[in-house]
Amino acid sequence: MLDEYKLFQKPPAPLTLVFMRTTQLTDEQWRRLAPLLPSLRNGRGRPRADGRNTLNVILYVLRTGCRWQDVPRTYGSPTTCWRGLRTWEEDGTWERIWRSLLALLDELGKLKWVKAFLDGSFVPAKKGEMEWGKPNAVRVPR
Repeated sequence: MLDEYKLFQKPPAPLTLVFMRTTQLTDEQWRRLAPLLPSLRNGRGRPRADGRNTLNVILYVLRTGCRWQDVPRTYGSPTTCWRGLRTWEEDGTWERIWRSLLALLDELGKLKWVKAFLDGSFVPAKKGEMEWGKPNAVRVPR
């Protein structure tokens, strides 16, 4: 009877491996995205991390919702990948990727522009004022 009870038994494959397989870029996806990423650094200093691996880690974090520090070590340093994400946000790489993928989907007829909308965030002014409230940390003399 105890042999049938498997509530606390480990799954056959670790869950991280399952997620890793579903978030890895295929060769076709990488072929399309590689030209949009910044080139590897030439010259002095430490060489830039591999773009494909960095992108795989970012996709892993987005898909699983895990913290950066919980990224499996098989991917390498999560800090390096987080810095890559931040750099790509600042230099416009993400926007280039987004625009490229939108153009591809539009080309394939997979976007329905009639149903598209712009997502806007509405932030109310503090205390019902008509303009933005002052940050709490900064005190303005009266």
